Amino acid sequence: MPGLGSDMVVKIVVLFLVAMGVMAMFGKLRYPGQKRLAQAKCKSCGRYRIGKGPCSCQKGKLK
Repeated sequence: MPGLGSDMVVKIVVLFLVAMGVMAMFGKLRYPGQKRLAQAKCKSCGRYRIGKGPCSCQKGKLK
């Protein structure tokens, strides 16, 4: 007897949920550069600093 259409739908849903679970596991991984990226944020305004100079929010205060 051939498989019912609902059996196929259940298989597709289960495979989708398994794939989403695997993607969620990879999303939880921590990569080595994340700590350095968190340190690149400005402590006062929270924006990312580009380069080694002060943030643009602190440039006005230095004058």
